[in-house]
Amino acid sequence: MWPRLSGLRRMTSLLASSASSTIDVGCRLKRNSVCSFRFSAFFGFAFLNYCMLNRLSRRCFSSAAAPLPWLFVGLGNPGDKYRGTRHNVGFEMIDAFAASVGIPMDTVHCKALFGKGFVGDIPVFLAKPQTYMNLSGESTEPLAAYYKLPLNHVLVFHDDLNLPCGVLRLNDKGGHGSHKGYSYYMIVMKKVCCLHIRKLKSVIYHFRGNREFPRLRIGIGRPPGQMDPKAFLLQKFNVTARQRIDEALQEGVDALKLLLSQGYDESAKRFNKEQKYKHLRVQTLPV
Repeated sequence: MWPRLSGLRRMTSLLASSASSTIDVGCRLKRNSVCSFRFSAFFGFAFLNYCMLNRLSRRCFSSAAAPLPWLFVGLGNPGDKYRGTRHNVGFEMIDAFAASVGIPMDTVHCKALFGKGFVGDIPVFLAKPQTYMNLSGESTEPLAAYYKLPLNHVLVFHDDLNLPCGVLRLNDKGGHGSHKGYSYYMIVMKKVCCLHIRKLKSVIYHFRGNREFPRLRIGIGRPPGQMDPKAFLLQKFNVTARQRIDEALQEGVDALKLLLSQGYDESAKRFNKEQKYKHLRVQTLPV
């Protein structure tokens, strides 16, 4: 950056000295018309070069100095009826992060409760779509388009029945999975899969089938016995599960701050390793 700046200064100095020489020669020759022509033509050319170099330097400096923003989207259902339910932990993660970094969620933008601010030097946009879970893409895609963000900087938070309660995962991409089989367990898992399909299908559809966006999966465990997964999702947490989720929310906030400071790849590798050990530790514990 500094060599580029010194080069611009040297070129500007050279143009100025050349212009001065041209004026002196023209004046000594006392050819007023020729002097005037040379003066205007040379300085017009010099001015155009200066403007071009100045524009290039500003472009180089601004592109190096401006970090790419992140959009964090928490999935859930709006209204008091769904507050505190398993299906709304995506909303809770957004609220926990917003409170931690001091970003108010006080506006409505693209059908979402919205907040924006900075974490260090990184611009961050936070959103809780108010379209209900199965239509979240109607809010997520317009937000990403409005701020001209690549999909690898749109991070979606959502609940996950396939992870033990309180276990988290950062995934850089993926689909919505599929299961086949005819045992009761596999029938339940097909229902679980359908719920995940409906949850992310809207987002993937509005991204024109592109699945290359990262996700923060928040484990809520599986329904006990023969309980319908839909009913399980719309239940509130019991005391034990609530404690695990609160701990997970803080772990998620710390992971998101690490992501913003060190980048996705490094933070995801470190975070997922920690969560893998947590998974092994809690998967057999009752909730």
